[in-house]
Amino acid sequence: MSMNLFGGVEAGGTKFVCAIGTGPDDLITERFPTTTPEETLSRVIGFFKRQAGDKLQAVGIASFGPVDLDPASAAFGHITSTPKAGWSNCDLVGPVKSALGVPIGFDTDVNAAALGEAELGAGRGLSDLLYLTVGTGIGGGALVGGRVVHGLVHPEMGHIRIPHDWARDPYPGTCTFHGDCFEGLACGPAMKARWGAPAEELAPDHPAWPLEAHYLALGIANLALTISPKRVILGGGVPHQSHVFASVRTEFLRLLNGYVRHPAVVERIDEYIVPPELGDRSGVLGALLLGRRAVGSAHSMG
Repeated sequence: MSMNLFGGVEAGGTKFVCAIGTGPDDLITERFPTTTPEETLSRVIGFFKRQAGDKLQAVGIASFGPVDLDPASAAFGHITSTPKAGWSNCDLVGPVKSALGVPIGFDTDVNAAALGEAELGAGRGLSDLLYLTVGTGIGGGALVGGRVVHGLVHPEMGHIRIPHDWARDPYPGTCTFHGDCFEGLACGPAMKARWGAPAEELAPDHPAWPLEAHYLALGIANLALTISPKRVILGGGVPHQSHVFASVRTEFLRLLNGYVRHPAVVERIDEYIVPPELGDRSGVLGALLLGRRAVGSAHSMG
């Protein structure tokens, strides 16, 4: 393999995905369950030592959150608070950097996925895009003016508040913080709790899908009207069914009601709300890109 290898870690609450290579065409990956921080990070470090040795240039870590992204903070590189048992206040960057001795790039899993799709996937050539994933939870990342959005901490798009018609949908929501926020109403566990079966087992004509399309379109409309992306990339396990995209696009246009008249929306809606081109590799490839960027940052800092 190349002498210039980069590593990527997609750190999820259920599983970790580690990858090494130079890009999407020569990637070696390994997946394993998320257990304790000590055991999981030991497996991460072991993977890179086995696969790269002294050829490793940098590693990017794309993590579930919330996380601390402020390099000036004492908690930089930590998961700050999470319902995942044992992972609150966990330092991800420190142990990996110490063990491997290379620069570490760090961001949220969805920001990394947005970056991956922007550079290698469905957002190539676009300066402004929105990436949403709908699965165990709902998360989102965005590029605005070619830069990943961070802000005070980082966006928590799954926790925006959307209209909840209690007569149509009496389900109170699954979010432990907000109940019926976007994630609380539209994530995979909410669908299972509401209908008694996971999304992948629900038939295309099940009444679950018009409601889910409505909630997804509400979330997308709020975010699209806020950041004005040139494309919306909708990933995760819930939208995997081919019929979901047509319903979401139709409902999105209905909710906009002609207000946004740009041809990209009005005439090319099938190209505006799209699935991720990188499939389930968006996050880990984005993490690899974080590693590449970390090398540049380390050099620029002398």
